[in-house]
Amino acid sequence: MDYEKPEAVHPQIFPHTGQQSPQPDGEATLHNFDESSPDDRREFRGDSLWRVLHERHINMIAFSGTIGNGLFLGCGRSLASAGPGGAVVCYVLMGIVISSVISCLGEMTALMPVNAPVMEFSRRFVGRGVGFAVGWVYWFAYCVLAGEQLVAVSNAIKFRYEDGTTSLGWETGESVDNAVWITVFLIIVVLVNMLPVRVFGELEYVFGCFKLMFITMLIMLMFFLSIIQPRADAYYSEPPGTRYWNTPYSFFNQAYSSKDENNEVKHVIEGSLGTLLGIWTTFTSVMFSYVGMDIVAATAAESRALADVEAMKMAARKINLRIVTLYSLAVLTASFVVPMDHPFINGHATSVSARSVFIIAVVEAGMPKLAHFFNAVFVFSAATCAVNSMYIATRVLHTLALRGQTGPEFITRRLRQCRSGVPVRSVLATGLIMMVAYMGRYGAVGARLDELANNCTVSCLVVYATICATYLFFSRTLEDAKLYGNASESQAASYDRDNPLYPYKSHGQWLKACFGLVACVILILFNGVGAFIDPFNVRKFVSAYISLPVFLLLILGYNLRKHRLRFSDWWADKSGDLSNTVQATSLKRKGRLEFPEHGITRENWLTFVEWVWVWLK
Repeated sequence: MDYEKPEAVHPQIFPHTGQQSPQPDGEATLHNFDESSPDDRREFRGDSLWRVLHERHINMIAFSGTIGNGLFLGCGRSLASAGPGGAVVCYVLMGIVISSVISCLGEMTALMPVNAPVMEFSRRFVGRGVGFAVGWVYWFAYCVLAGEQLVAVSNAIKFRYEDGTTSLGWETGESVDNAVWITVFLIIVVLVNMLPVRVFGELEYVFGCFKLMFITMLIMLMFFLSIIQPRADAYYSEPPGTRYWNTPYSFFNQAYSSKDENNEVKHVIEGSLGTLLGIWTTFTSVMFSYVGMDIVAATAAESRALADVEAMKMAARKINLRIVTLYSLAVLTASFVVPMDHPFINGHATSVSARSVFIIAVVEAGMPKLAHFFNAVFVFSAATCAVNSMYIATRVLHTLALRGQTGPEFITRRLRQCRSGVPVRSVLATGLIMMVAYMGRYGAVGARLDELANNCTVSCLVVYATICATYLFFSRTLEDAKLYGNASESQAASYDRDNPLYPYKSHGQWLKACFGLVACVILILFNGVGAFIDPFNVRKFVSAYISLPVFLLLILGYNLRKHRLRFSDWWADKSGDLSNTVQATSLKRKGRLEFPEHGITRENWLTFVEWVWVWLK
């Protein structure tokens, strides 16, 4: 039962000097953020999360949670199905889609810093049933994503590269069953998530910095391999340059291959239709690479800089610029050194890691020892992504428990409880669902990994479409608030996007929300087209579409239980609450370059260096 407790909507995660005032619909409003140290207000046990994460932690938690094997292992499949130019186009287009979604989420979170913004905003501006459904789909998506990353870890450890010229392998990984590695890393991931949030944030900062340096090095290495004279033991004698973009290759792949569960080609479609199918099926796999960018807002409940609206604004903009730019450059440079018809990226790799374009590139460049290092990083990357995914899933489950939406009271009461600011029982419950990773032991190389990734992607697409729709309702609510004219002058400034103190304004955001909504809906409806091509693949069909009916059934079930057959009440229970908005504290905005003097002066140079540092840190 949804108890709608006022204290459950906004738990005591924000130190504040004002009162927490319940609204008629059960909302709670926080006034007068107090940014003093909350150390003396924490309880070792209770239902409260601890607000201790700084802006740098938020940035790197989101970055580390996104950079994973979706890129390192998945871009080879994108290159094979779409061609070099098509793969880059797919990464750029999907980057624009996800950036539109994150901009919507970032603006709402900057204006109203609330717990679990993905769920809370849907609940406020669309309907409580939608917020309930989004919460459960969001939680399950990240549980599956965490399990998928554990499968990726177990597959990466079983490293074997055999192409007739080079033989590489990790004997320990190959001789041990996947279930052992899944179990070991599941325990590690759970233990890391049990750490106090301050320690967790510092670890994630280190992980994120390492990943940032690694992917930057990877891009530079791929670029230099394409232009420098090859080593004596390389597979080729001339620099590849743009050879793999030219004849007999092409910008797009002209053929689409339909495969069965054992990666055997059953049907080939050539020509324009084959190109279209190759591009379209690549979209979903590319979108999986971007899953995790929404983590930037999901950390709001534990952000020390929550009342600093600039922190959320900069975090949202940085994650968009960093991820989309780095991913696009990584795929572009990799396409210069690995052809789209390479057998390993077309389903004939001897292991999951062997289908990575980056491992193929260094092996064929005569540097096989780097392949071992890269694979070790892939293992590390997948494990840390599992840590991040579990972190988000536990916070979502904790918030659902605070709202009384996790079943019987004896279960809900335990899921609410925190120890040192960590929802320990939510961590354990999420760990149980992550055991779905054991499904990855069976099937052809990488087959179950791809199915889990596809299911997670579609679930996140449902959430992303809801975020964009929520923003459109939110935008309408802002306009209505200005028309009513019943707010104070200072509060009314929070409703005006043209006001210089409005926390975060992205130009053309309404159009971005429409674009993101339409793009996500189209991807949801047609992402499983590959399952219908002969032979029809039941497993692919289920993984492509199961999330949508589950989402709709959750909404239906909530409204039937809450409102019975009073259909007029199904969408009338949204609160449209705008009472806890915040504003920027200064007209001088972080991230905006404004020179204090005319000409080239010392002050202008210092201002420029400071501006660069703000965007880089």
